[in-house]
Amino acid sequence: MDRVAHPRPTRLRRTFARLTSAFATIALGATGLVALGGTAAGAAAANLAQNPGFESGLSGWTCSAGSGSTVASPVHSGSAALKATPAGTDHARCAQTVAVKPNSSYTLSAWVQGSYVYLGASGTGTTDVSAWTPSAPGWQQLSTSFTTGAGTTSVTVYTHGWYGQPAYYADDISLAGPGGDPGDPVPGAPSGLRTGGATSSSIDLSWSPVTGATGYNVYRDGSKVQSVSGASATVTGLAASTSYQFQVTATNAAGESPRSSAVTGTTTAGGDGGDGTVPKHAVTGYWQNFNNGAAVQKLRDVQDQYDIIAVAFADATGTPGAVDFTLDPAVGYGNEQQFKDDIKAKQAAGKSVVISIGGQNGTVSINDSASANNFADSVYALMREYGFNGVDIDLENGLNATYMTQALRSLSAKAGSGLVITMAPQTIDMQSTSGAYFQTALNIKDILTVVNMQYYNSGSMLGCDGKVYSQGSVDFLTALACIQLEGGLSPSQVGLGLPASTRGAGSGYVSPAIVNNALDCLARGTNCGSFKPARTYPGLRGAMTWSTNWDATAGNAWSNAVGPKVHGLP
Repeated sequence: MDRVAHPRPTRLRRTFARLTSAFATIALGATGLVALGGTAAGAAAANLAQNPGFESGLSGWTCSAGSGSTVASPVHSGSAALKATPAGTDHARCAQTVAVKPNSSYTLSAWVQGSYVYLGASGTGTTDVSAWTPSAPGWQQLSTSFTTGAGTTSVTVYTHGWYGQPAYYADDISLAGPGGDPGDPVPGAPSGLRTGGATSSSIDLSWSPVTGATGYNVYRDGSKVQSVSGASATVTGLAASTSYQFQVTATNAAGESPRSSAVTGTTTAGGDGGDGTVPKHAVTGYWQNFNNGAAVQKLRDVQDQYDIIAVAFADATGTPGAVDFTLDPAVGYGNEQQFKDDIKAKQAAGKSVVISIGGQNGTVSINDSASANNFADSVYALMREYGFNGVDIDLENGLNATYMTQALRSLSAKAGSGLVITMAPQTIDMQSTSGAYFQTALNIKDILTVVNMQYYNSGSMLGCDGKVYSQGSVDFLTALACIQLEGGLSPSQVGLGLPASTRGAGSGYVSPAIVNNALDCLARGTNCGSFKPARTYPGLRGAMTWSTNWDATAGNAWSNAVGPKVHGLP
């Protein structure tokens, strides 16, 4: 967020990790992996892999941590391919178990695309094998071979990526060799799936038992979230007042069935329908603790449409990671007690007031355990001194996901369940789940209130459909929000951040009507541009603006238009 009267676009910097040739040599020596790009041998043999081209979705395949999905582009052949996205320490491993014969030779191959893609087989009874490529900008074939042991009747074939890398793609996976005895057939898809009781964070499911099944997998919004032995499950960790789509599959030693028909379940509002003092649909506004030419406000003057007020900003101290807040005389308070009284008055009116860390000029650095602890201790001290409900993370010069996660979890342990945590990353910070900001948001998903990404000072960016969109349009807002909504955040944790006026940012201002169209498109599927999400997100949290002061300067046009739209979302 800018503090200057005529803001300039933030200069974005991105550091890409480069693995050295020495590292690669060590890794190859330690693992015995071989990078291959040739064609697979034994093409005439039968392909034992189920659903090798992912034409039936992920049927037959299991991907770790819900990392896998199918896409229509890019594909090597047919109409679908696997897309798997590493996140945190998860390498996005997608695997299936195949029946084989003992003492037999097999060739495993696949077409892959992406950075650091691996193909392998485990449980061979002899030597487990794998092949990999450090970079495949276009489709590249990996191939390896193995011989099964004397007692081996099944092997697991798999693909995976590497941590810190973007999504990879795989298609036309082949395991060529003599087929084994699969034993019992793969069970059929479950029927009769239905929802039962619901709370603000859980939904009960049940379905008809399937003959021959020894277990069941539960899928939420396309991602596997649970495995159970019986024909019922309770899915937990959900957001309040949010709709989810569920499917189940049946499993046994022979494999996994196709998915059942989908059902939709909706969690209850729970309490006041939000998180602590935050309503189900909320408007966030930044209040400027300085005078940069916008209307000067006391906190009591902040427009009533704002549900979360972020006091901008706390600043770094001489202690690594620690922050402090000093009330600027320019905003007109006679003393700090008047400011504290205004915070209490806003809270009595149902608002949350948080302290924002960073902004365009912020230099807070949290890169080890000591600075993480200092951050948590200092923010908690500000919360006790001023009565803040929580913290807003607006660090525009990068952050360390490991230690920011540690800091926010430490703060949560001190402050308790009522803590409000908001974030305001730049667009580039939320392009991939491998980014530090996105990782942090996912790491603290259970305590995170909302991510209000800044859709300004950006330039063109990729949407969730892989197309490039320019800022200033409804498509830019919806296609980029889709990345967060499909990347693991709950709809209640996603908000749209826009400038309140043309003077509020260097670029990216759109009229309130465009903001409202984007909210309608995401929550209701109406008023979309050329991009229309595959599904709606009625639980979308809302919108944010920089700033309440610039809004006041422009006659409150932003809050008067966007506020009622947010509060009227389904």
